[in-house]
Amino acid sequence: MDGEELTEQETALYDRQIRVWGADAQRRLSKSHILVSGLKGSVIEFCKNIVLAGVGSVTLNDDRLVTEELLTANFLVPSDRNVYTGKSLAELCSDSLKDFNPMVRVSVQRGGLLFQCFLWPLVLRFLIRKLAFDSEYGWGISELLGRLKVNMFCFVYVSDSQFITVNSKMNAGELSNFDVDFFHKFDAVVISSCSLSTKKSVNEKCRKSLKRIAFYTVDCRDSCGEIFVDLQDYIYNKKKEDETIECHIEYPTLEEAISAPWKSLPRKVSKLYLALRVIEKFEELEGRSRGEISAADLPKVQRLRKELCDAQSHAESQIPDALLERLLKGRTEFPPVCAIIGGILGQEVIKAISGKGDPLKNFFFFDAMDGKGIIEDIGNPKPK
Repeated sequence: MDGEELTEQETALYDRQIRVWGADAQRRLSKSHILVSGLKGSVIEFCKNIVLAGVGSVTLNDDRLVTEELLTANFLVPSDRNVYTGKSLAELCSDSLKDFNPMVRVSVQRGGLLFQCFLWPLVLRFLIRKLAFDSEYGWGISELLGRLKVNMFCFVYVSDSQFITVNSKMNAGELSNFDVDFFHKFDAVVISSCSLSTKKSVNEKCRKSLKRIAFYTVDCRDSCGEIFVDLQDYIYNKKKEDETIECHIEYPTLEEAISAPWKSLPRKVSKLYLALRVIEKFEELEGRSRGEISAADLPKVQRLRKELCDAQSHAESQIPDALLERLLKGRTEFPPVCAIIGGILGQEVIKAISGKGDPLKNFFFFDAMDGKGIIEDIGNPKPK
C-alpha cells in the first residue's frame, strides 16, 4: 500500500474525507484490497461503506443463487428477476456495487471450480432422475452425496409413492479451499455465512501469510449481531495531548478467543457471546450449515448448553432460553441491525487500514432488544 500517491481525480473525489483523516490515510485506503465472502445484509452494508470510502478494490465471494431469504436485507440485488438467470449472488451484487464508486475495482472470486458450481449439480440431478425411482439406488445416492466435499449439496428423499424431492443449495463460498498464497494479495478479509471450521481455517491462513492481513467475521441472527476482529500484532499511532504515541495491540486468533475458559471471561460478559458459542457448537456437532437450525432444535440446544455449562462450571442462567430461541428462529435479517453492524464493521476496517483511531479488540455485540453495542476483549494470544 506504500509508495503511490493519490491521483488528482482521487484527491478531488475524496476531498471531504481527506480533510477528516488526512491524505496519507486516504492513500492507504485507495491502495488497499479487500476480500469479502458471504453476502448477507450486514456484509452488503459493509461493502457499500468501504466502496464509498474509496478502497482500492473489493473482491466478492458468494456462489449461492438468489433466494427470497437472501433478498430480505440485500439492496444490491436488482428487482428485475430476469437478470438472475445464470448469475451467482456475488455477480449480481458486483454489478450494482460498481455504481456506488466507479473508481473502486469490484470483482468476483468463485468459491470452487466451475464444474463444482454449475456442471456438477446438473450431473447429479441427471443421475438422481435416472436412478431415484429405485429406492435402494436413491438412498445410495443420498449417502454418496453426504460423503462428497463439494459446493453444492443435494438431499434425496424417496417416498413410498416413489416421488422424489431434491433440495439443492449452494454454500456462500468455500474459502477454506484456497491456499495461503491466495490470501496474500489482500489487506483485509471479511467472511460471513459459513461454518465455524471455515472461519478458523481462513483465519489460520491469513496468519501464515508473509504480511499482516486483517481478519474479520460477522454474523447476524434475528435482531442480534456479532463481529470478531484479528489484527495480529497491530501497531498504530495515537495522539495524546500535544504528542503522538505509538500503540501496540496483540490479538488472539478466533480459535484462541472462543477456546478461552468461561471462568476467565469478564464477570458481566455479554450473554450473546455465550449463546452464540452454544449455537455454533450445536451446528458443528450436528453437521449443519450456518443458519440450518430452527426453534424445533431448542430442546437439543438446551441439553448442549447444560453440558457446556457443567464442563465450564458456569451458570446456565447466563444463557437464557429466550435468547437461544430468538437465535434459533432468526433466519430473517433485520435491515436496521444489518446497517448498524455493517457500519461498525466498515469503520473498523477503515481504521485498521488507514492507521487512524483505536481499533476494536476483539468482539463487538449488538442486540436490538436493548439497543446496546458491547465490546468484549476475550482470549489471550499464545506466547511466541
